[in-house]
Parts: sequence; structure tokens; C-alpha cells
Amino acid sequence: MNQTVVGIFDSAAEAQQAARQLAAAGFTQDSVDVASSGSTARTSDSSNYQNTSGTTTEAVGDAAGRTGDGISNFFSNLFGGDDSDDARRYSHVARQSHSLVTVHCSSAEHAHRAAEILDQAGAVDVDERASQTGYASSGATANSYQDNTTAASTGDAGMSAQVIEENLQVGKRVEQTGGARLRSRIVERPVEASVRLREEHVNVERHPVDRPATEADFAAFREGEIEITESVERAVVGKEARVVEEVTLGKEVTEREETIRDTVRKTEVDVERLNDTDVTRRDINDSNQTV
Repeated sequence: MNQTVVGIFDSAAEAQQAARQLAAAGFTQDSVDVASSGSTARTSDSSNYQNTSGTTTEAVGDAAGRTGDGISNFFSNLFGGDDSDDARRYSHVARQSHSLVTVHCSSAEHAHRAAEILDQAGAVDVDERASQTGYASSGATANSYQDNTTAASTGDAGMSAQVIEENLQVGKRVEQTGGARLRSRIVERPVEASVRLREEHVNVERHPVDRPATEADFAAFREGEIEITESVERAVVGKEARVVEEVTLGKEVTEREETIRDTVRKTEVDVERLNDTDVTRRDINDSNQTV
């Protein structure tokens, strides 16, 4: 259902600033109207409002220029009748002010957002302004968002209250809580080992001899050569690389269940019937007829 949100401002500059903020928030130009009073005197019979927004929507400012009291007509249509105290109070405050900003919304969410923007832009507090300017209320309450703007649903069914309910939405996000990293490096350490080595040495010994020569001595009595070699053992060093350990990184996944507790809000609409006395009287009459 379409909804209309109206903000009342003391100056045209504030109204234009509110319109720019609505445009920045994504509201189309065709859905926003700015109407400013053409008269500098803010009298109770002033209805000379002109639409200064340049939009194609039929706004309160245009309606005011075509009727004897377009402000009253506009708020009467908005609140559902001339006998509405809300319509009379808003009409009274609008006549005392300089500019109106009208936003036509397609949903309750858009209407709520528009009301927030108008409040932030400096829309007047209608109840407070009405009290300050001598308006006598009949005790009715306004169908409003916050304090400074009014919102009404437009349609064949008349005015309606929106029931808004919050739902709890629980999601997941991944956060890094720790981990492990493998880094290899080469270190050196001194080692030692013992080995037994053997060396050979040739010894030459001379012994004086005085004896007669034998046949064997004569047989060896010729030129010749005898050779004996020496040898020595040296230490030989070699290295062998062996794998002595393996280090592996892995993951173990566990799951746990967590209960999320929070609060959600919900709009509750109470219906209060008026003229209960008449209804009771009719019930009594019906009872008498039955008897």
C-alpha cells in the first residue's frame, strides 16, 4: 500500500536540503515534492503555497493554489476526514511554517526511511509547535513516524497501521585463531671419531762377520738389487646423508553447537473501539427483544 510522508520546515532552505538528502538516499525526483509559502506573513489564513520542487507529482503545494484552503484539504485527505484532530493540528502547524516536503512511498520501509531523513534535516515537531502556537487538541493522536513527520497510507481501505516484526538471522564467518608453520634451516655441529692407522718403516742393520766363505756365499757373490718398500695408512673422511625424522602438518576438524540468544522487536497494534456505551446499549436492547 502506498504511503505519504510529510515534513514541515521553518525555511525553504531546510526543505530543499531535505529534498537533496532524499535524492541522495535513492528517492526518485517524481516521488518528492517541496512546497513553500509565497507569503512572508505566516497568518492563520495563509494557503498560498507553491510547489518549488519541479516534480511531476501532484503535491500539497499545487493543491493549495487551486482551493480556498488547500492545506486543510490536503491533510484531511491524508488523515481520512475533516473531523480528524490530526488533520486540524497538522494544518495549523503548516500554516505557521514556511515549507512542506511530501514524499510518496511504496512501502512502510521506505516511509520509515523517508521520515528519518526528514527528521534529520530539521522537520519541526508538530505536537510541540502546535502547543506553542495555541492549538487546542481534542485528544486524538497522530499516525506518525517519530515526532516530526507524519505518514499515512493511501488507498480505498482508509488509514492503516503497519505491523513490523524483526526476525533473528544467524550466519557464520571464519576467523583465524592460530596455526603452525614449518621452517627448515641447516645447522652445523662438531663431531669426532677415532681410527687406528698403521705405518711401515725399513730398518737397515749392519753386523760385522768374519768367517770363511761358503758355496752359498759364492753363489750370491754377484751384482744384484734388493728392495723393500714402506707403507702408511691415512684417515679418509666421507659423509652420508640419512633421513632420520619426518614432520607433517595436518588439520583436525571438530564441530560444536552454539546457541545464540538475542531479542527481536515486533509492532503490536491494539484496537480500541469507540462509542462503547452505544454498543452496550444496543446489546441490552437486543437482549430485551430476545426475552
